[in-house]
Amino acid sequence: MSQLLKGLCGWHERWRGPSLLGGSTIHVGSERDYIAVYTKDGAHGPFAKGAPLNHVALVVGDLDEAERTVTAAGLKPFNHADYEPGRRFYFFDWDGIEFEIFSYG
Repeated sequence: MSQLLKGLCGWHERWRGPSLLGGSTIHVGSERDYIAVYTKDGAHGPFAKGAPLNHVALVVGDLDEAERTVTAAGLKPFNHADYEPGRRFYFFDWDGIEFEIFSYG
């Protein structure tokens, strides 16, 4: 997940270390913002969609390039739409978390 976020957003890894509850945490983001990616004992999920998170939205400058990045990671974009205020598509990551990739351009 951290590689995907770095590719989509141009972010970098800010920190990596053990989680308080076992497993590890990686902070991926910019100097101002980050997302904490948690992996327990090197395994993914299962995490239920919407419990309690509905989806994560990321704003990108080039939606087509972002879709190529998602597809290259082996994930499947869906629900493409173009209505105010911009274009978007969605995908589920390996843990079933839904992402919206959005561009105002």
